[in-house]
Amino acid sequence: MRNLIVSAALALVSLFGLAGMANAADIEAGKQYTVLESPVPVSQPGKIEVVELFWYGCPHCYAFEPYINPWIEKLPADVNFHRIPAMFGGIWDVHGQMFLTLETMGVEHSVHTAVFDAIHKEHKMFKTPEEMADFVATKGVDKNKFLETYNSFALKGIVAKYKQLAVAYGVTGVPTMIVNGKYRFDLGSAGGPEEILKVADTLIEKERQASK
Repeated sequence: MRNLIVSAALALVSLFGLAGMANAADIEAGKQYTVLESPVPVSQPGKIEVVELFWYGCPHCYAFEPYINPWIEKLPADVNFHRIPAMFGGIWDVHGQMFLTLETMGVEHSVHTAVFDAIHKEHKMFKTPEEMADFVATKGVDKNKFLETYNSFALKGIVAKYKQLAVAYGVTGVPTMIVNGKYRFDLGSAGGPEEILKVADTLIEKERQASK
């Protein structure tokens, strides 16, 4: 699996390397990012919102983790970062509900990387709530509480909300990022994992200046 991830990363560099040469001054709407026709309201008004849509089973999302996690840690106080699972049906929905369950329980940050590793390094599938509960229990998460939350009516409402958000964003693949409910971009449009973060930084600053 490690070789697969390395190969995927090399493929991204090969495919997007030329596009990745652009600097901040070259970042333009219609090229590295798309302006949404209808802006989507942000979850915390007064802050610049950055959303990453992902899927636990996506090898590109997994390869993106070592890039985006250090970036998240350095975000300034006026930026609100939020991960949203893309749920396009089937196992995407199952994994998305797993993430939202952990987030609702307040343990997402401590288990998120472990779930990614289990899928991509240990070949775990996590097809059922019981399989998920058994795994997160090894990470200190209460198994019964996980299952209760996963199957709750409130969690189903959260799932429906984020499915609607993905539609509003016009997302068709992952990883995809959204800045302030206005701009959508991905690895392909940006030029690679480092370049997508440059696009994010540029658009964050654009929104910061617009609010002054």
